Amino acid sequence: MTDALIIDSGGANLASLQYAFARLGATTCVSAAPEAVVAARRVVLPGVGSAADAMRRLRAAGLASVLPKLTQPLLGICLGMQLLFEHSAEGEVECLGILPQRVQRLQPSPARPVPHMGWNCLPTAEADPLLEGLGALPYFYFVHGYAAPVGPFTLAPVEYGESFSAVVRRANFWGVQFHPERSAAAGARVLTNFLRL
Repeated sequence: MTDALIIDSGGANLASLQYAFARLGATTCVSAAPEAVVAARRVVLPGVGSAADAMRRLRAAGLASVLPKLTQPLLGICLGMQLLFEHSAEGEVECLGILPQRVQRLQPSPARPVPHMGWNCLPTAEADPLLEGLGALPYFYFVHGYAAPVGPFTLAPVEYGESFSAVVRRANFWGVQFHPERSAAAGARVLTNFLRL
């Protein structure tokens, strides 16, 4: 059995995610088949593109009703994290509803263009197995125009003109707004920790 199943969400980062896991010695497969997702040891929900398009793909594959019922560890990455929430302002779409908040568009300013692209540190974080061993002020790579507010399920916030959730968790569902596969040693540590869940 593979270490993790990566949901085939149609995004361009599938190959880079597979390569990032392979560098850690982990085996992965890519699938959108509900029976394969249910049987997987761990599930990764990546996402590149718009929330409305991503939810259409998940519904068409029969996964929108399956994912909230999973009991194994699931990690949502970037848009995949946003899909864990109830609603996204990007396309005004209902999402998976695992986390009871709404994803909103980041507000641009002359000093902080949107989308937010680049490296940001996590100044604080709750103790959690996904974040073990990161040390002080770890930096991660972000590319996004929408974000989830800080709330009761936030493990780590980040600042980009405003504070938003960089890492969230509810039970066996984790989400990271950054791209761990593009975040050097800190990102590799997050993926290593995920493989230990």
